[in-house]
Amino acid sequence: MPELIKEFEYHVNISGTDDVGMGPSGRRIVVAGVGGEVAGDRVKGTIVGAGGDWLRIGEDGFARLDARNTVQTVDGARIYIETCGILELTSAIMEILGGGDAPTQFGEQYFVTTPRMETGDDRYAWVNQTVFVGEGRLVPGPRVEFRLFRVAG
Repeated sequence: MPELIKEFEYHVNISGTDDVGMGPSGRRIVVAGVGGEVAGDRVKGTIVGAGGDWLRIGEDGFARLDARNTVQTVDGARIYIETCGILELTSAIMEILGGGDAPTQFGEQYFVTTPRMETGDDRYAWVNQTVFVGEGRLVPGPRVEFRLFRVAG
């Protein structure tokens, strides 16, 4: 059975949303993500450049995530993170998105991701051949926080 090993935590600050409206695959909301931090034993740095999440909200009360961000490590590498996942739109999640001040906790709602990472930097080439899973939560700001785990075989 594979083992999950905590790799790092990171957060992305939400700077705004753009409600595109209903489309053939659900309601589409684009969430702009600006800045953030990454903290772990093997990866440390900041979220840089353009990034965001192209959410699709279904009639079932869940959002399908399609997020992309770039990490600038403290030693100068760049790591691209593409995250897919599912977020349960609980009342607590909706309150945070509406400006509320009560954070959600990991595990209070279904917020599970499958990040995929890429880099051209040999020091971090291991991320190119690693499967990751994550869990998320929303906190005031608003910002989204993730805990990422690598799957060890």
